[in-house]
Amino acid sequence: MTAHRFAPSPPLTGRIRVPGDKSISHRSLMFGALAVGRSRISGLLEGEDVLATAAALRAMGATIERDGEDWVVDGVGVGSLLQPAQALDMGNSGTSTRLLMGLVAAHGISAAFTGDASLSKRPMGRVIDPLSLMGASFTPSPGGTLPLMMEGMQPAVPITFRLPVASAQVKSAVLLAGLNTPGITTVIEPVPTRDHTERMLRGFGVTVDVEDHGGERVIRVHGPADLTPCDIVVPGDPSSAAFFAVAASVVPGSDLVIENVGLNPTRDGIFRVLDQMGASIEKLDERLVGGEPVADLRVRHAQLKGIEVDPAIVPSMVDEFPVLFVAAALAEGRTVTSGLDELRVKESDRLSAMAAALIAAGVTLEEREDGLVIEGSGAKPIRGTANNRTQTHLDHRIAMSMAVAGLASRDGVEVDSIDPIATSFPNFMALLAEAGA
Repeated sequence: MTAHRFAPSPPLTGRIRVPGDKSISHRSLMFGALAVGRSRISGLLEGEDVLATAAALRAMGATIERDGEDWVVDGVGVGSLLQPAQALDMGNSGTSTRLLMGLVAAHGISAAFTGDASLSKRPMGRVIDPLSLMGASFTPSPGGTLPLMMEGMQPAVPITFRLPVASAQVKSAVLLAGLNTPGITTVIEPVPTRDHTERMLRGFGVTVDVEDHGGERVIRVHGPADLTPCDIVVPGDPSSAAFFAVAASVVPGSDLVIENVGLNPTRDGIFRVLDQMGASIEKLDERLVGGEPVADLRVRHAQLKGIEVDPAIVPSMVDEFPVLFVAAALAEGRTVTSGLDELRVKESDRLSAMAAALIAAGVTLEEREDGLVIEGSGAKPIRGTANNRTQTHLDHRIAMSMAVAGLASRDGVEVDSIDPIATSFPNFMALLAEAGA
């Protein structure tokens, strides 16, 4: 484990470009593998999670190769995935696992899924339940976790499934199984979640119907579907941009431009909440790229104010709460968050992990069952950790959030390991240096 101390930082300035969006990177590889013909992807996030998706798709017959700066995918077509010769190692990637289980579910093949210690604790029952209704069969580990064996069904049975939890991964798994299922597969979302799957399937030529019924979203896909190969430009990941947006907001004197940030309305909650807290975030050159809204963000240091965060915004920023807690710790007044039960079953229990890390760094807060109540420092640097190491629990977002806390601290913050950052943001440390940290 590579420990690292993040020291108090001079102003963050200049222009940086964060890596490609992780959600869109995973899906562009998967949909390219299901198209017949060649798709070209530029801006793909080359983190370990996305490379685990690429390796699994190769094991099922797709050809995926790097070509200069781009990636080229030669797909096998819907219904033509091959039986993988060995277990599919998902590393730390919940997205790869749940979406690929959806793909396999409607093919007449079986596959074994394994993952690292952290992924092997995460619940898979939420995907197993609907895919079982479609005809797939599963032998998971006790508690419905990895490692698991599954056997797909061809033809699978179309279902209408109401999501019991707001989860884009569960929704996407069912829709992907629907691509090779005769008839109409329907997902009902009581709370809208990120809609990259729907947008991108349309880009690959699939008919996806989305309508609102009494405040719920009803999404239908008609199968079996044919996917047409296409060229994709992956926008910058808003989750990655969030670390730099918060850092520039809390480090005095900062004036930083983050280029090419995806601002899909189902993903941009962190920027809306920072705006409510008084952050100075200006959208430059707003544009549409491949059906996804994109802009360059100019972020300047500002005095943040504590707020009560509306729990309705949680699905659009569920991964950004760890770094929002850091912003709250440096704000003026109290920030109240709630509705965050989902954070307890991420790569780590992110509520407990962030509460412990911030308290160790001198922040006053209260941990509740479904959120944190944080007393801000009033723009004064937080104390930091002079003698003890922050426990990241091998969670990339805890490591990066506490890195940001270190930049705005008096004594710096030492994290026990920066190794997990590579799963989602391989050049995080290099970009921090580039911005002047």
